[in-house]
Amino acid sequence: MNRRQFLATGSAAGVLAAQASAQTSAPPTAAAAPTPGLMKLGDQSAPTNDAHLKYLARYGVRNICGYPEIKDGRLYATVDELKKMMDMAGKYGISIDCTAPPFLESSFIDTEKHPAIMLAQSPERDRDIEALQIFIRNCATAGIPSIKYNMSILGVLRTGRTPGRGDALYHKWDLAEAKPATPLTRAGVVNADAFWERITYFLDRVIPVANENKIRMACHPQDPGVPPDGHQGINRVLGTIDGLKRFITIKESPYHGLNFCQGTVSENLRNPSVEIFDVIRYFGTRKKIFNVHFRNIRGSRDNFLEVFPDEGEIDFVKALKVYKEIGYPYMLMPDHVPIAADNADPGSLQSFAFCYGYIRGLIQSLNAA
Repeated sequence: MNRRQFLATGSAAGVLAAQASAQTSAPPTAAAAPTPGLMKLGDQSAPTNDAHLKYLARYGVRNICGYPEIKDGRLYATVDELKKMMDMAGKYGISIDCTAPPFLESSFIDTEKHPAIMLAQSPERDRDIEALQIFIRNCATAGIPSIKYNMSILGVLRTGRTPGRGDALYHKWDLAEAKPATPLTRAGVVNADAFWERITYFLDRVIPVANENKIRMACHPQDPGVPPDGHQGINRVLGTIDGLKRFITIKESPYHGLNFCQGTVSENLRNPSVEIFDVIRYFGTRKKIFNVHFRNIRGSRDNFLEVFPDEGEIDFVKALKVYKEIGYPYMLMPDHVPIAADNADPGSLQSFAFCYGYIRGLIQSLNAA
């Protein structure tokens, strides 16, 4: 399962199908004081079309990760395709603060159409990296300041659904219940050293182009982390806080950072209600948070539920204060919303709307304090 497919279980047919991102202002300097009012309610759901843009505008969403219509099977959007998307959003007062390529999603490697980068297949991975380099340059020309991506082999791992409040259903992960369909994927065994080699090979070729074009590259953590001996033969090196710390030191750059999924990071902690705030501070003070998936969980590493933002382990009021403390200036967006039983909320549009209002209210309250 990839993140867009995962969110599609809570997305309207023809309206939502999803994935994630960042914002337009340049990263503040280390000495910059926190500035009120910088954080923005955002969204990362697809498609970026008139129907969905009207829906977002209705609920006060003004900054999004957009998905351009890409023709001819290309792995990058042209400048014209990007500008067409931006013009469409602009009609509704919405800014495209981030975008994503049509590959390097949080997808399962056995169904991924463009797996070469994660499988370390040459020369195919070099061609795919070249497509991303073109995409970076085109985003710079069009005026989109950030690109989100994943480095995934296993995709989003979950073990089912469980009843929540009212008629809601929550996705869950219980490592003890995880029974992979096959012992290995087509990637075979990928230990930590091999995974780090693939990540480094990619960053060595991509981050210099991002530097040149001043495009923030925001990588999503692996969702969720798995034990060190791996899952289906894969060591998920970006599924731990130490792994993320190592990641941001490779090709050190103000344009190399994280699509900081607070939900995924919380999933990878033993005591998320206590630990999450210092994790936010660690990456935030280093200006490595380019985008926040502002979602909550109940539980902790290896056993958790994805719940509404107001009922999980993480105190969202306190979390927002920490983002303000570190001077975070980009988007806060809902992600992985609960779904409704018996299709009572087709596409989970009501669940998303609840989250938009909740996040918007928190931001307004914080700015008024």
